[in-house]
Amino acid sequence: MSAYEPGSFLAELTDEERADLLRRGRERRFARGETLFTEGETTTWVAVLLSGMVKACSYGAGGIEVLLAVRGPGALLGEVSAIDGLPRSATVTALEPARAQALSAAEFMDFLHAHSRVSVLLMRMLCQRWRDADRKRIEFGMFDTTGRVAQRLVELAERYSEPYQPRRDHAHRAQPAGSVRITLNLTQEELAGWVGASREAVSKALRTLRSHGWIETGRRRVIVHDLQALRRHAR
Repeated sequence: MSAYEPGSFLAELTDEERADLLRRGRERRFARGETLFTEGETTTWVAVLLSGMVKACSYGAGGIEVLLAVRGPGALLGEVSAIDGLPRSATVTALEPARAQALSAAEFMDFLHAHSRVSVLLMRMLCQRWRDADRKRIEFGMFDTTGRVAQRLVELAERYSEPYQPRRDHAHRAQPAGSVRITLNLTQEELAGWVGASREAVSKALRTLRSHGWIETGRRRVIVHDLQALRRHAR
């Protein structure tokens, strides 16, 4: 079960439910940058992410990308259109090579009818997404860009990180113990779309966090040296 992200759809299923789901549909593979769903299209198939990472985005005026969510292995994708039959509400793109189990809307609904417990689980997951969306809307009114960037870095560090081995720089000063490297590589443009700010504002926020010694950044790399400080700043 460790292959699936904790709290994801597949991780919450029983062994029997999971086996039944994966017997349905067929496996599909997606290259990095390949699109699974496109906002506004009328397809209704459902994807269950088996491996890899994807991002869900919407596009505003002028084609500005707004990053809505990042999903990992075990995530259920596209279920809303399968349920209500309406056009896709977001574009979903692979951030890295990914595998997904693809089910038609009919196959997915048959699975739900066969497992009533999963229908309740799905309702809870959708409620959690709506609550998360409400929380992010509140954040926009309560926090400046630096605070919102700190919040997203905390989320990334908690969900997608690995211990960062301390090393000594040329001045022989040890780096902080307990540092973590965020393993999900987002561009500054993607991070900007996630916090609802310009790339320039996000770049300035990252400089501020670096100046405190809380993070270290490089090309598509973020190392968090003081997660507790980021959490305090994100409150």
